[in-house]
Amino acid sequence: MPKPEIELTESEWILIKAIWEAEPCTAPDIQQKLAKQTAWTYSTVRTLMDRMVTKGLLKADKQRSPTIYHSAVSRAQAQKGELLYALKHAFNGALSPMVQCLLDTKNVTADDLDQIKE
Repeated sequence: MPKPEIELTESEWILIKAIWEAEPCTAPDIQQKLAKQTAWTYSTVRTLMDRMVTKGLLKADKQRSPTIYHSAVSRAQAQKGELLYALKHAFNGALSPMVQCLLDTKNVTADDLDQIKE
């Protein structure tokens, strides 16, 4: 059975990016790291991180106090899931209109095209 695609909420994206930069980390580490960006309290961050563990997005080592968290998904896996979600929901699975939309919306440079060809 194929692995389900990863779909992150906006809050989960904020957290996972901070976790990728700081792992291994604790909820207080992440709450402090995000203090300027969000108004999330420690309990909010801890609850969100525990939910991400339940969803299989994070791993938690509860042998220590405070709990140590690690990402369970890579940046590439999360990006792929986000892209496939947009393809499915915004473009009804049609790849050509999605690519055309990206090309029309973003100024594509010669370097961008060279990287795509590689």
